[in-house]
Amino acid sequence: MAATTEPITLPELTTEELARYSRHLILPEVGMEGQQRLKAARVLCVGAGGLGSPLAFYLAAAGVGTLGLVDFDVVDASNLQRQIIHSTADIGRKKLDSAAEKLQALNPALNVVKHETTLSSANALEILKDFDIVADGTDNFPTRYLVNDACVLLGKPNVYGSIFRFEGQASVFATETGPCYRCLYPEPPPPGLVPSCAEGGVLGILPGLVGVIQATEVIKLILGQGEPLIGRLLLVDALAMKFRELKLRRNPECPVCGPNPTVTHLIDYQQFCGIKPETRQEKAVKNGIPQISVTELKQRLDAGDDLLVLDVREPFEYQIANISGKLIPQNDVPQRLAELDRDREIVVHCKSGGRSQRIAEFLAQNGYTKVSNLAGGILAWADQIDPKVPKY
Repeated sequence: MAATTEPITLPELTTEELARYSRHLILPEVGMEGQQRLKAARVLCVGAGGLGSPLAFYLAAAGVGTLGLVDFDVVDASNLQRQIIHSTADIGRKKLDSAAEKLQALNPALNVVKHETTLSSANALEILKDFDIVADGTDNFPTRYLVNDACVLLGKPNVYGSIFRFEGQASVFATETGPCYRCLYPEPPPPGLVPSCAEGGVLGILPGLVGVIQATEVIKLILGQGEPLIGRLLLVDALAMKFRELKLRRNPECPVCGPNPTVTHLIDYQQFCGIKPETRQEKAVKNGIPQISVTELKQRLDAGDDLLVLDVREPFEYQIANISGKLIPQNDVPQRLAELDRDREIVVHCKSGGRSQRIAEFLAQNGYTKVSNLAGGILAWADQIDPKVPKY
């Protein structure tokens, strides 16, 4: 069943717009009224990165009148493999400025509303309330739960997408009749269990596939046509090029969208996802593991200290960039403990510090008493010690 749309006063199309959207106008499912609905629509894209790039591009091209963008990041060279709204010349620029420039070059009539901020419990309701539909292009669990809960509380559809390596998901949550994100995932995974795209990687074209699906769902909701992904989770496997669908039902015990909600206001989503804010003391010691900075490591290596730098990344990562050390991929460490001297001080490192922290904790649990984690990993080394080390 198509999503319903409220009667609204529709804006007229200009002569230029009649020509621009002529291929839409001849579609019976769009026509003049549908294009006017697109022009009147206000859509918020949370994130101007991998998913937000194709999502915003196609919504702008389709004639959505107002696009809101929420992002606080700057363009990095590693973004360009998938974030097609940005270019090489944009490296170092704010993603919001880069994205707005490209969108308005594509469609000068587009109204872009920029929110240069981290979406939080303090500002989410205020930002989301002015839009008809929210498209979630975020890459972390706290923000996904935040967007979901805010959409439920405000009665805004949440067009969801997520990506990892070669697989993606898409659905439409928080509608009047359908389930919400919490119905699918009542509890977040333990911190660190699911690696980020920065650690696990992502096929560059995958956010294009999923982002376009999100854009399609947004347009269908605006038009009130077709069968949106309400109560359905679309699973994309890019390697096999297969699409599967799971039926979703509203959870009658859902704490947000259920008949007896217990979450009636936005909460601390970092805490909900088990992410504790670091105190000054915890920055030096995390879960019992001392954190060593790249500056300190460089000083100690230069001084000739007897350190074993243990690299727990994958061999292909080591080929891209490495610092002196012994390579044992994280999954091989349990079987290769005999290669690690228990009496020698070990500094574990990976790309950014997540995998190495887990391996350092594992070693400590297995009797290694002189273990520390390299905070920031090889990326911090490239930033602060040796800019010749490639970043990936």
